[in-house]
Amino acid sequence: MRFIEKFFRLSCLCIFACSCAQEQTVVPEIVPAVEVKMPTSHPLGIIGEVEPIYILPMKTPFEARIDTGAESSSIDVENVRQFERDGEKWVSFTVKNEQNGEVHRFEKKIEKTTTIKRLHKSEKRVVVMMDVKFGDQIINANFSLANREKFEYQVLVGRNILTGRAIVDTSLSHTLN
Repeated sequence: MRFIEKFFRLSCLCIFACSCAQEQTVVPEIVPAVEVKMPTSHPLGIIGEVEPIYILPMKTPFEARIDTGAESSSIDVENVRQFERDGEKWVSFTVKNEQNGEVHRFEKKIEKTTTIKRLHKSEKRVVVMMDVKFGDQIINANFSLANREKFEYQVLVGRNILTGRAIVDTSLSHTLN
């Protein structure tokens, strides 16, 4: 039995050695070319979680919370009054910069009404087009009119302004000063 066992082990060892000694030619697989798209240019570059924004024609900036989770932007307003002008729905409202007291009265055509979903309830808001200066860009964008007195920031900048214009790094702040 010992002889057969030794013979078997030696045979296995020889087969293994022979198979390792044979040259195996590896033929690389041809991979088709892939079009690489360069990242889109972001004119505002990398911005932080809080940035200054000017609500035009106001002269002083507001501290704005940058929120990539918000589809649209929002602004804190007071004295909201809806009315009709030339058969269209309009709204008048006051914007007051709480940091320095600057006040401006606006009259804007209502673009639409939207429903903002909250954890415990939904809220209907009027949406208007506002001109803002964000970094070196003048942007005309939708803003929902809200009572943001319970929030730390009077302006929330959402994806409707950010997309294609900026990359957000929440470890930064005030990069647009």
